[in-house]
Amino acid sequence: MNFIEIPAGAEQVLNVLHHAGFEAYVVGGCVRDSVLGRIPGDWDITTSASPQEVKSLFGRTVDTGIAHGTVTVMIGKEGYEVTTYRIDGAYEDFRHPQEVTFTTSLTEDLKRRDFTVNAMAYSHETGIVDEFGGLRDLKDKVIRCVGEPKERFGEDALRMMRAVRFAAQLGFRIDERVKDAIREMADALDHISAERIQTELVKLLVSPHPSWFRLAYETGITSVIMPEFDRIMVQRQHNPHHAYTAGEHTLLAMKHIQADKVLRLTMLFHDMGKPDTFTTDENGKDHFHGHAAVSAQIAFRILKRLKFDNDTTQKVCTLVRHHSMYPQLSAREVRRGAYLLGPELYDSFLQVKRADIMAQHPDVIPDKLAYLDQVEQIWEDIKLHQDCLSLKQMNLSGKDLIGDGMKPGPELGEVLEKLLMEVLDQPEKNTRGYLLEESRRLRAKEKAGG
Repeated sequence: MNFIEIPAGAEQVLNVLHHAGFEAYVVGGCVRDSVLGRIPGDWDITTSASPQEVKSLFGRTVDTGIAHGTVTVMIGKEGYEVTTYRIDGAYEDFRHPQEVTFTTSLTEDLKRRDFTVNAMAYSHETGIVDEFGGLRDLKDKVIRCVGEPKERFGEDALRMMRAVRFAAQLGFRIDERVKDAIREMADALDHISAERIQTELVKLLVSPHPSWFRLAYETGITSVIMPEFDRIMVQRQHNPHHAYTAGEHTLLAMKHIQADKVLRLTMLFHDMGKPDTFTTDENGKDHFHGHAAVSAQIAFRILKRLKFDNDTTQKVCTLVRHHSMYPQLSAREVRRGAYLLGPELYDSFLQVKRADIMAQHPDVIPDKLAYLDQVEQIWEDIKLHQDCLSLKQMNLSGKDLIGDGMKPGPELGEVLEKLLMEVLDQPEKNTRGYLLEESRRLRAKEKAGG
């Protein structure tokens, strides 16, 4: 590919810099993605102009990272990061150079980048500048470092996770020298912040190849960032329901669920409690009683350690805790299950259930899927009829009970809970008249000591 279509805003930035006598190129991921026929997420620009010269040429700029040469140029509502060619000084914290030196050499700037496929630049005047074999590596579908892998990972240890993430996103293999360097240096990830590891983990999991998380295990990355995963990779499952280790089952399950952060994290964690609940009976059959609850505890611990937000943590842990639930084939039981999980999570629960089944022993999959199809049909009918599934959907509130003479307190909550259980069993009882009468009966029964 000799021509890359650049969006108008980025084109405008390049033109202004060129007309002022400076070199300027789009660089990095946008070039890689354009060559691959993918739609770039960002259009970054590199230039021989200094940050101050860039600021002088444009009306609206933001000093995004001016100490490291980056200025964001605003074109309309879009921002474009413009970074001066630079040479990085020594690294001491596996992330930041102690100092940067601006240069007028594009080659020197490209030399400091992580992987060859990310070290290409482009302008209409010059075409693709590929000093390190990025085009060849795109054709060969391989992730290879610019220069010596150990040097690149010594500069920023997170690049080891990025290698696995790019492989999963692009469907590429990782060069053996890169793998060897990761195995040798994985411990350096201890120096990387939880937030940065979280970001790379999520990008890897929601990629087209989440099961390539196995590469993180094989190269020793998970032993540093998530040793809990290493335990399930060697956890046997001698059981009619399973054909793989708990870890291989997990990797396969992630392939069978949509690329959503909460859902992929749920599948990653759903069986983490199996090593802690492992038993074998007298017939040599393995069991994992209570593993879902233990898995939820482990998930909570990992999500907090990696600084995930409370909403994600709550949803993932709830789904993990209840993923082993097999509701009976009745509307009553499905409604109760939806109440237990929270109605807003029941669709996700069914997706988790399907992915879990798809990664089990081939002999049990057809019958389990047939069962799940029936559960899903019952759930669709429940949604169609808009059955009450929570206190806020019930046609009687705590305010109504207070208005009927009840005092606020634990007893009020207990009455509402009992009424909801009735409504879950028999949705036709969700009328204000019936619920008010039933609440009075429950209160009278309580006062009578019955």
